[in-house]
Amino acid sequence: MAQKCVHKGCNKLFTDPEEPCTYHPGPPVFHEGQKGWKCCKPRVLTFDEFMNIPPCTTGKHSTVDDTPAPEPQPSNEEVDAKLQANKVKKEQEDAQPAVARQPIAAQAPKPSPSPAPPEEEDDDPSLPIPDGVTCKRRGCGATYKAGQSRDGEECVHHPGIPIFHEGSKGYSCCKKRVLEFDEFMKMPGCKTKGNHLFVGKKKEEGAEETIKDVRNDFYQTATSVIASLYLKKIDKERSKVEFAAANTVELDLHTADKTRYQTSMVTFGPIVPEKSSYKIMGTKLELTLAKADGMGWPVLRKDDPHTGEIIQAGRAGRV
Repeated sequence: MAQKCVHKGCNKLFTDPEEPCTYHPGPPVFHEGQKGWKCCKPRVLTFDEFMNIPPCTTGKHSTVDDTPAPEPQPSNEEVDAKLQANKVKKEQEDAQPAVARQPIAAQAPKPSPSPAPPEEEDDDPSLPIPDGVTCKRRGCGATYKAGQSRDGEECVHHPGIPIFHEGSKGYSCCKKRVLEFDEFMKMPGCKTKGNHLFVGKKKEEGAEETIKDVRNDFYQTATSVIASLYLKKIDKERSKVEFAAANTVELDLHTADKTRYQTSMVTFGPIVPEKSSYKIMGTKLELTLAKADGMGWPVLRKDDPHTGEIIQAGRAGRV
């Protein structure tokens, strides 16, 4: 009788206990937007990329979860020492000139709209389906067996995107939230579709996928705004960043993963183009925007909604 391996990154059905199993022996790690496994080095930004990180260990299948328990928490003395170091660092940063702030009209905080579910996709009938491939839809987990009939298939899945917020985990398409990653991975789908998605549509060779938005954040000092736009594997040779005017940054970013992000970013406040700069890193584009007037920015872009929050001036201390 076939059994399902519970190793992270495997989850295959097996009948031979001696069959090789490739998996992640460590627990998942989510930190400051990055996702990965404790047992290996790769870190990614999106959940889909996280789920596709290649397993790093080869062993045997198992029906018992043997993921190591979390490490013990640091002692009170270690915590106190770290807090003291952060306090000293904060005192040094507080010595910087204060950031002047423009008066902001009071606005009721607007809840972020739920991301629209991605467009539904179906398998291209001209493409072969490899034996043992798993359905690509989130939460389904069905496996294709060579030669099986696809009549009467039912794909129970989550059409929304994963949401991790303050320790809770769930999907944008339904209300259920859980705390543990294993519980999240076992959440039953909330929508049923007639067929599974094993291979998807045929991709044109060399074609780029255009993305409409990327995650970003920023902090500021009295003289500059440092903004991070999170996009992985930006191609430095083909990408363009231009400080085009006193309040506009032209971005045309291409990645090694065949994606493109293009926009004209209108900043909240005026900048000095010739004093502004940028740096392309492995997982993001960092913009250093020189302020023209020294005023504080409540948001990064001019058309971003004001939430009434006071944005960090200088780097925040971490505990």
